[in-house]
Amino acid sequence: MLGISMTKNGVLLALFAIATAGALALTNLGTQERIATAERAAAQATLFEILPTSAHDNDLLSDTLDVPLAAFEQLGLREPLPIYLGKRQGVIETVLIPAIARDGYSGDIRLIVGVNRDKTIAGVRVLAHKETPGLGDKIELKKHQWILSFDGKSLTVPVIEQWHVKKDGGQWDQFAGATITPRALVAQVRRVLEFVENHHDLLFPVASSTEENHHE
Repeated sequence: MLGISMTKNGVLLALFAIATAGALALTNLGTQERIATAERAAAQATLFEILPTSAHDNDLLSDTLDVPLAAFEQLGLREPLPIYLGKRQGVIETVLIPAIARDGYSGDIRLIVGVNRDKTIAGVRVLAHKETPGLGDKIELKKHQWILSFDGKSLTVPVIEQWHVKKDGGQWDQFAGATITPRALVAQVRRVLEFVENHHDLLFPVASSTEENHHE
């Protein structure tokens, strides 16, 4: 009888463990889905913050281009992510490029960089990071205006030698007590501009004569 009782208890414990593991797995899955949905919503809102609806006439969220596999390292990516294409009358005028600064003080800093056809920056926004509150988190627009210092910049304005924080002889301010974070952002944004420079024909194809006549 004792053996039977112990067997029943063992079975009950095993069933309980399976049920608990299943519940935890479902909870984790649901949490991951909610997080992913929230991140997508935040990314979409950020796209329109950089490139408002008045600046394009296409469906920005569905009009995309895959990042070339060869550019993953340059952009800091570990997985395929889309480049969003902002068009006016069928012509690509602005691209919004995902990138990751892997050398933030507390790890990866996910960002999106809008670049215009003339190779100037339309805007930069940070999507996610783990930087120190009160110090490195000033890369968020809601915390500080620093991220707006990239607007209108290019590889020639300022000259490439100035694409550093001031502590390293460049143009960008660093934060008191937090130089690593802005240094990582400046370097990665520069790499995005270099990617655009090297792939300009892919990102901004010249409109065909048929398209030009149609737009006239």
